Amino acid sequence: MITVVGTGTGAPPPEDVLGVAELVVGGRRHLDAAQLPSGAERVVLGPLAPALDRIEAYVAQRAPVVVLASGDPGFFGIVRVLAERFGAGLLDIRPGVSSVAAAFARAGLTWDDAVVVSAHGRELRTAVNVCRARAKVAVLTGPGAGPAELGAALLHGERVLVVASALGDPERERVERVTPREAAARDWGAAVSVVLCLDETRFPAGVRTVAGPGAGPAGWALDEGEFAHRDSMITKFEVRALALARLGPRLGDLVWDVGAGSGSVAVECARLGAAVVAVEKTGDGVERIRANAAAHGVDVQVVQGSAPGALSGLDDPDAVFVGGGGGDLAAVVAASARRARRTVVVALAALDRVPAAREALTGAGFSCDGVLLQSSRLAPLPGDVTRLAAANPVFLLWGVRPHEPDDIKGVAQ
Repeated sequence: MITVVGTGTGAPPPEDVLGVAELVVGGRRHLDAAQLPSGAERVVLGPLAPALDRIEAYVAQRAPVVVLASGDPGFFGIVRVLAERFGAGLLDIRPGVSSVAAAFARAGLTWDDAVVVSAHGRELRTAVNVCRARAKVAVLTGPGAGPAELGAALLHGERVLVVASALGDPERERVERVTPREAAARDWGAAVSVVLCLDETRFPAGVRTVAGPGAGPAGWALDEGEFAHRDSMITKFEVRALALARLGPRLGDLVWDVGAGSGSVAVECARLGAAVVAVEKTGDGVERIRANAAAHGVDVQVVQGSAPGALSGLDDPDAVFVGGGGGDLAAVVAASARRARRTVVVALAALDRVPAAREALTGAGFSCDGVLLQSSRLAPLPGDVTRLAAANPVFLLWGVRPHEPDDIKGVAQ
C-alpha cells in the first residue's frame, strides 16, 4: 500500500502512518519536518522517474510506502502520476488543506466561483490569459512563473494579486495584497505557494449551485441590437456565428480582434472564455468597445492604433479576427498570420481584396478555406405580410496552422 499524505498547510503527517513506513518519499522540506522511523529509507523528490522506480521496488515486496506532498495531493498533485503507475486501488490518500483553499481562506474569500490554473512546469501564457478573462483566479506558481512574471504580464486592468507564501509555516507564512506593478518589481524567492488574481469589480454574485467560473453563455452570435455601434458598422450576427466557430475561443486562449469597430467579435470571444485584445484606430470606436465590454460584463483590453503597426507590442495570440484593414488588409493579415498559434479569420466585403488576403494566409504556411455568406432576413411589409430583405454578401476566409504548438493548458475543470 502507498499512503499519500497531504501536509505543509498546517497539519503534521499522522504518526501511525509514518511509524510503520519503510520508504518515505517527499520534498526535502516535508521530509525534514516529519518524524521518520530510524530504519526507513528517504527519497527526496526531484525527477519523478527514479522515485517511482524506488516505490515500485518496495511495492513488489509489499512493504509500506509513504509519500509526503503539499496540501491536497489529488489536486494538481502527485496522485495522478501514482495512480497511472500503480493503480488507484493501491493508494491510501490522506488529503490536507490545499494551498488554494488556504490562500482564499487567508484572503477572506469564497472560492467556489474561482478558476484554478497551474503554471508549475507549464507555459505561463495560459495562466496569464485565464487571469485576463476571469475575475477570480488562483495560480499555482513555479520557477519562472511566479508573482513577478505574472504581475509583469497583467499591467493592463484593475487587478489585485494576493501572494501567499509558506502557507502553514507559523514563522514564515506571509499573505500580501499587491498591484501587478508592485509584484513585477520584487524578488519573491522560492516560498510562494499560490497567487490569487482578483478583479474585484467583477466578482460573481448570488448563490452558487455549480462550482467553477460559471456556465458559459446560453447563446452567441448576439443580435446587433445588443451592441452600441455606428451607422450599422458592425459584424452581422450571421457572419459572427461562423467567425466564432472558426476562431474557437476558449478559456486559456488569447484572441485579437483587429479593426474591431464596435468590438462585437471581441466581446463574444470574451463571453466564451478567451482573453481578448481589440485593436481599433478611432477614439470613438475605442470608447464604444469599452462600453460594450462593460455592458456584457467582460474584460477586453483595447489598444488604439492602426494595424499592422499596433500589433507589434502585443502578446502572440491563439486566434485572430480581422474585420478591418482597408488598403493595408494584406499586410494586416500577413502580420496576424505570422503571430497566430492556431487560426486567422478574415471578413471582407470587397471582392477585389479576397485574393490578397488568401495569399497572405497561405504565404504564412496556413491552409486556407472560405465561403461567401449571403443571407436574407424576414422583414415586415404593410398588410401584415413578410418579405425577405437581403443583407450585403460577405466573404469569410480562415487560415489554420497545420500543427498547433504544444501547450499544456493546465486549467482546472
